[in-house]
Amino acid sequence: MSTPQKNSWSWRILGVGVTSTALICLAALPASAMTGDRVLRDCASGFGKCTFNGPYRHESEGPAIGKAYLGDYHQVSDTMWNCTTSPAKQTLTWSDTVGSTDSFDVSIKAGGKIAGVVEASVEAKYGHTWMTQHSDSAGLEMTVKPGEVGWISRAQVMRELTGYWQTHYDNPQDGHYYWYLGPDTITSPAPNDTEGVKNSVVLKTRPMTDPERQSCQVHNAGVFLSKKKVEQPQQRKAPHAPPQAVPGEDDAGATDERQQKGS
Repeated sequence: MSTPQKNSWSWRILGVGVTSTALICLAALPASAMTGDRVLRDCASGFGKCTFNGPYRHESEGPAIGKAYLGDYHQVSDTMWNCTTSPAKQTLTWSDTVGSTDSFDVSIKAGGKIAGVVEASVEAKYGHTWMTQHSDSAGLEMTVKPGEVGWISRAQVMRELTGYWQTHYDNPQDGHYYWYLGPDTITSPAPNDTEGVKNSVVLKTRPMTDPERQSCQVHNAGVFLSKKKVEQPQQRKAPHAPPQAVPGEDDAGATDERQQKGS
């Protein structure tokens, strides 16, 4: 017999000696304490045996992979400032690390438990690995005109992965062995030239603003580098909290939805 959950036990305590109105309110609360956050925590800790399955709940196949596309450009080098009256030429080094993002704001770090679940699910269905992080670096020579700033910007090939988290417990949790959460979309870097889409590294310059020109006096009207980023990153869609987890059809295991529909 499964041990009653803490939330369920607290409900019984609160129900003693309260008014009928309060009891009605308590009865209206969901019976399950299995939240989406809890499913993800159990996946990360290994308490639940997790897989990242297809875009349909109860589907045993792997997640769906979207088409490759070029991600947002972002500054990957120091900023070069030319406060002189002549063009300035210099080699700038750049480095870039692009990780994965998740629509539920799940932390998907290379080498982590969640990343391992995603990588295993993709490899099982498609026979190839799934990158959760990519790093690259190099150097480029650039020329910056007088009164301008220059920097190196890069865009990474990206792909999206959509599916449901399936968690299987050794013992029933809130009355069920299986719990599902989704659909969830993971955005990760892809290898260069995936489906013909290539990583891009470009040199960018722009005129200094009035406040920036005034700061040249501090640097004796010379050429200098700074860590200040002048390229504003594009606004990305904010992640949202995961929805309520959905229990399996029964305690015996998961059943493919398409089989239930007779397809």
